[in-house]
Amino acid sequence: MPRADDSLAAATLAACRAAKLHVATAESCTGGLVAGALTDVAGSSDVVLGGVVSYSNDAKMRLLGVQEATLAAHGAVSEEVAAQMALGAAQALGAEVAVSTTGIAGPGGSEHKPEGRVCFGIASPAGVRTETVEFGPRGRAEVRQASVEHALTLILTTVETL
Repeated sequence: MPRADDSLAAATLAACRAAKLHVATAESCTGGLVAGALTDVAGSSDVVLGGVVSYSNDAKMRLLGVQEATLAAHGAVSEEVAAQMALGAAQALGAEVAVSTTGIAGPGGSEHKPEGRVCFGIASPAGVRTETVEFGPRGRAEVRQASVEHALTLILTTVETL
């Protein structure tokens, strides 16, 4: 049965293809699901350059160039880290557009960083933007799926406005 994000992924790829842009992902809480949604679409290899799953802070630093000082000051679930993750993926993979996800999929969370909070970064020729979405305590699978759909929409709307 097709997932809800199949047509969104296809539309995202089509927009990137039309704009002659390549995409990379930097994922923490989604664990590669954004790259998976994109590469589930046949023919995606002309757009998707790759993705980095950086679940640990060490991986964020070593693979994506996230600064230790940024992690210490803001924590892994922050727009500051999401921005550095997106930039790091774009640079590491040579993509014009890169999206990042870092959040608390659940279960758990804290008063300051509740379950369902996900920070997104998008790097493009227009610069780097970030945003935080509070999906709420929907459960791990639902937060991750909502994050995939949001990340795909973020890529699509960014490419459409370039």
